[in-house]
Amino acid sequence: MRSQIVAGNWKSNLNFQEAKSLLAELSQLKKDFPKDVQVAIACPFPYLGAFLNESDGIHLSAQNSSANDFGAFTGEVHPEMLMSMGIDHVIIGHSERRSMFGDNNEVVAQKVKRAVNAGMHVFFCCGEGLEHRDENAHFDWVKMQIESALFDLDETAMKQIVIAYEPIWAIGTGRTASAEQAQEMHEAIRSWLKEEFSEECANNTSILYGGSCKPSNAKEIFAQKDVDGGLIGGASLKAEDFNAIIHSF
Repeated sequence: MRSQIVAGNWKSNLNFQEAKSLLAELSQLKKDFPKDVQVAIACPFPYLGAFLNESDGIHLSAQNSSANDFGAFTGEVHPEMLMSMGIDHVIIGHSERRSMFGDNNEVVAQKVKRAVNAGMHVFFCCGEGLEHRDENAHFDWVKMQIESALFDLDETAMKQIVIAYEPIWAIGTGRTASAEQAQEMHEAIRSWLKEEFSEECANNTSILYGGSCKPSNAKEIFAQKDVDGGLIGGASLKAEDFNAIIHSF
C-alpha cells in the first residue's frame, strides 16, 4: 500500500529565526495531522542539524545532494554526510536544479544512485516545460527523465523512491494543471513503472503532484486515484496553508 505524503519545499527562503518559528507552528499543529499522511519539510541545508530535535513527527529532507564521491568538491554535500546526522530524505532533480544549476539527466541519475546507495529516501522530480506540452511531447519528455534516472535501479531500490511530477509551466506562474491533467500524467507514470518493474512496484510507489498546489485546489487534485499527495512550494511557507493541504485527503 503506497503512502500518502505532503512534503513542503521551502527552497531558498526564510532566515533561521523565521524558519524556526514556522517549524514551531507546524509542531503545534502536528498533533492533529491525519494519522495516515506522512509530512516532510525540505529546509535549507544550514537549518537541518538545528531542527533534528524539533521536528518529531515531521520528516526532515535535504533539497539536494552531491553526485560526486568524497574529496575536493568545495560546497558539495554528500548523501552519506546527511545520513550520518540523521537526515534520510532528499529532493533530487527539481526543475530549478535542472534549469539553473546544470543538473541534466546524467547528473540527476548519478545523484539518485548515490543517495539510494547511501540509504536515503529520494523525492525524484520530473516534469515538462510549456514548450513540451504545447508540442504534445510532454509524455515522452517525462518518460525520458524517469527512464534515465530510475530504470537502472532494481525493484528493491525503488522502495526508496517517491516520484514528484511537477509541470514546470504551472510552477510560480499562477497557472495550475487541472486535476484531470495531473491524473493523466500520474497514471502514465504508474503504467511505465508497471512495464519496467512490476505491478506491485507501480502500486506501491507514491507519486506526488508538484505544480502550484494550494488549499483551494489540493482536495480536488488529491482525490485523483493516482495522486498520492503533493510536493508543496510557496504554500508550505505558511503554516495555515500547509496544514490545510495536509488535511485535504
